[in-house]
Amino acid sequence: MEVNKILNADILDIIFEGKNKDYGAYELRKTYNRRITTAMIVMAAVCLLVFLTQLFGSDGDKDKNKIIVQDVQLEDIKKEEKKPEPPPPPPPPKPEPPKVEITKFTPPKIVKDEEVKEPPPPQEKLEETKIGTINQEGKKDEGFVAPPVEEKGTGVVEAPKKVEEDYDKVFTKVEKEAKFPGGMDGWKRYLERNLNANVAADDGAPAGNYTVKVQFIVDKEGGISNVQAIEVPKACPSCGPEAVKVIKKGPKWEPAVQNGRNVIYQAIQYVTFQVAEE
Repeated sequence: MEVNKILNADILDIIFEGKNKDYGAYELRKTYNRRITTAMIVMAAVCLLVFLTQLFGSDGDKDKNKIIVQDVQLEDIKKEEKKPEPPPPPPPPKPEPPKVEITKFTPPKIVKDEEVKEPPPPQEKLEETKIGTINQEGKKDEGFVAPPVEEKGTGVVEAPKKVEEDYDKVFTKVEKEAKFPGGMDGWKRYLERNLNANVAADDGAPAGNYTVKVQFIVDKEGGISNVQAIEVPKACPSCGPEAVKVIKKGPKWEPAVQNGRNVIYQAIQYVTFQVAEE
């Protein structure tokens, strides 16, 4: 190669000067950059195609798979009306003292025999009985007063004491249930927005509905605790942990009320994961 052309020549031409450039090595090195660029473009196009397929495909699955939040209707408790306390029963009547035998005796008067209506009692009977203005059957007069009959108690029956309500226990039925901020509609929106609708499909569950029963505690300040999935379908073992996770991270509730006081309340929530047919 001429000296004046070396400064402007490609390094590849300098290396292959005087060598067989048709063998293949020269051509491979000459077109290396173009082939690398083409390969990168093709690879990027393939990756983009796969990404778009997954993106639109997963959106289609989300449209098919749904979350169904069921309302739990609990029996309302009517506020207990205070009944007036009944008056105490009257005391039992005092027992009558034992009757003493009395013999009727009136001062004698001098009258004719035909005017005598009732003969006087014999003297022996007057000595054994009390003397009065009437005749009365009873016990013989023993010369002393019989002791009074002993009565036990005051004669007044006490009314049963009112049982005080334990407001620190966990209530399952209350006058006013605990409530999510925004009510039941807000609770449904929260669950549907945060639950993964594809969790049942990811577990390989066939098309159908898979319901989880979740139990949790709402304390007196509205805090959520003791969240447990107490019923989980066998075909979707991940449905229980998913429901527990979302309920646990939720905001505070309005606490339940019983007799005008905030109380600890045990709530139940059913969440259904629906897998659509392909």
